[in-house]
Amino acid sequence: MSSQPFMRLFSGMNNQYTRREVFCRNTCHDLKRFWEREIGKQTYYRESEEHRLGRSALRKLREEWKQKLETKLRLRNNPEDTEKRTNVG
Repeated sequence: MSSQPFMRLFSGMNNQYTRREVFCRNTCHDLKRFWEREIGKQTYYRESEEHRLGRSALRKLREEWKQKLETKLRLRNNPEDTEKRTNVG
């Protein structure tokens, strides 16, 4: 029973805080849901773009040209290796 006067003393204060908590809880939940959706959208767009680029022929062509250029540079810098390979093969 000693807790009853205590509750009466702070009852108005608790109502005020409860309203703020409810408001904050709903607002925080809405904000969290909003940002989770935005992050989900961005992740989907990024993954779909990576997938699209992975299927792109341009990437494959660049890789082939890069390998050809590296081979030419290697042959130009080490002509002795070329002679050895032609003699062996």
